[in-house]
Amino acid sequence: MTLQKAILTILHGVSIIFPAHPVLDHALPKLSEYGFFNDPIKDQVPSEQVLPYSIASPLFSDYAEKLRFIKVPKDEVISHDRDLDFEYPEGTFLIKTFYYLDDIRDIDSERRLIETRLLKKISSEWIAIPYVWNEEQTDAVLALAGDRTNVSWIHQDGNPINILYSIPNMNQCKSCHVYNNIQQPIGPKVRNLNIDFRYDEGIKNQLDKWISVGILESFNASEPLPKTANYEDPHDGSLDERARAWLDINCAHCHRQGGPAETSGLYLDLEESDPTKLGIFKPPVAAGRGSGNRRYNIVPGKPEESIMEYRITSTDPGVMMPELSRRLLHAEGLKLIQDWIKAMPEGR
Repeated sequence: MTLQKAILTILHGVSIIFPAHPVLDHALPKLSEYGFFNDPIKDQVPSEQVLPYSIASPLFSDYAEKLRFIKVPKDEVISHDRDLDFEYPEGTFLIKTFYYLDDIRDIDSERRLIETRLLKKISSEWIAIPYVWNEEQTDAVLALAGDRTNVSWIHQDGNPINILYSIPNMNQCKSCHVYNNIQQPIGPKVRNLNIDFRYDEGIKNQLDKWISVGILESFNASEPLPKTANYEDPHDGSLDERARAWLDINCAHCHRQGGPAETSGLYLDLEESDPTKLGIFKPPVAAGRGSGNRRYNIVPGKPEESIMEYRITSTDPGVMMPELSRRLLHAEGLKLIQDWIKAMPEGR
């Protein structure tokens, strides 16, 4: 049963009534009602036609781990153009569950599922449908208004961390996922999926797997497919490739042509090759406290003089970049960008 005109969402005992909205024609009250996962759904074991996947370099979200899945309608296929951009069939679901381990040093420690975000392809665009997991971890309920919850874990250094984790509402999802005024996926593109994944039957390249199960059309075998470096792996690609991969997934959903931050003139997607557009000796379009009184986005050899370093370091909501999905400093990402800027030849 879909929700047609209005919906009652209960968060922390508060009832919220939403007016008519297109999402309500496609949203179900509980995650379990979609049939994406076998029971118990907290185990996140996908049902038939649902395929798990990963991406080469994940978005940083306050050290949350993520489980990703895709469901393509039966007998439908993802196509692609000459630029390798995907065209998903209507009715495709992208499913992403965020969770924390009690101790992130121990992969076998207990985990707490926090939220599951759905992207559903309808017509020529996608809609975002957010779900919040209950305390019993038996199901997740529709939460169009988002939510906040306290999360605790033992970090890599052995110290406990506690944060107020923010689950975005359906409109906040648009702030990152809008491209050319249309809400679209960010992560699942050819170069991000061109990695191996451990399936039940063994390890296989994800693109080959998607083709073999019939959800993706084949590629031209004579042309090598692009691959994004894993920024977390110091042995995967060069320092430049890993730093660019971090900027691509964490910043380029806004900072690219057609993105929400297009007017800044700072483009951080992997396809960008213009040094100025990447920020090198580029002054900000609108100077303010977000610049930290620094003159350029990137000063080669000097991260301490670069606006990019200042904004990545900050956790001030009025300064920090990225603006959403974090309350903590991504220490490893910061060091990567600092090392990248330090390695740039100084001077114009």
